[in-house]
Amino acid sequence: MTGRLTVALLVAALGVGSAHAQLFGSSTREDTNQRLSDMSRAQVELMNQNDALREELSRMHGQIELLTHQIQSIRQRQQDFYVDLDNRLLRLEGVDPTQLGGSGGSIPNDAGAQDYDAALALLQDAKYTEALAAFRAFIAANPDSSHQPNAHFWGANAALNAKEIAAARNMFDTVISRWPQHDLAPDAMLGVANCQLLLNQESAAQNTFRQIVSQYPNSAAAQTAQQRIQ
Repeated sequence: MTGRLTVALLVAALGVGSAHAQLFGSSTREDTNQRLSDMSRAQVELMNQNDALREELSRMHGQIELLTHQIQSIRQRQQDFYVDLDNRLLRLEGVDPTQLGGSGGSIPNDAGAQDYDAALALLQDAKYTEALAAFRAFIAANPDSSHQPNAHFWGANAALNAKEIAAARNMFDTVISRWPQHDLAPDAMLGVANCQLLLNQESAAQNTFRQIVSQYPNSAAAQTAQQRIQ
C-alpha cells in the first residue's frame, strides 16, 4: 500500500512540474517576442528621427547659405553702385570710362536681375516649389546672365527642400562642372553630399566629403565636410 502511494505521489509531482514548465516556458517566449517587437519598433522610430534630423540640418544649412549669399549680394550691389556712380561722374566730366583701365565699365551683366531676385525671395519665403520653377525659368530665359551660377545653386537648394532630390543633384552638378572656380562650387559639392545622404548613399557621401576637403581645402564647405567625415 505504501509503495503504491509513493508511486502515485511521484507521478503527481512530475505532472505538476511539467505543467509549471509549460506555463512559464510559454510566458518566457511571449516576453521575449514582446521585447523583440518593442526593439524593432524602437529601431524604426530611431531611423525616422535620424532621417528627420538630417532633413532639418540640410534645411538649416540652406538657410545659412542663403543669408551668406544675401550679404555677398548686398556687398556686390554696393560695389556696382559705386562703379556706376563713378562712371556717371566721369561722363559728366567728358571722359569715356570705357577708355580707362581698372574697374570702369566692368559692371556685371544683370540681365533678368529682377526675375532672379523674385526667385530668391520665393526661396526665402520657403515657397520651394515656386522658387524652383522661378529659377528654372530664369535660367532658360537668361543663358548669358552673370547670375547663372547662383541661379543653379539656389534652384538646387529649392529642389532639395521640395524633396526633388534628382533635380537638386543635377543643378548642383551643373555648378561644379561649369563653374568649378566659383565661390559657390564648394557649397554645391556639399549639396551633392546632402543629396546622397537623403538617398541613403552613405559611402558616396563620405567620398564627396573627402573630395571637398581635397579640392577646396580653404573653403567653409571643407570645414563642414571635415566634421562630417566618419
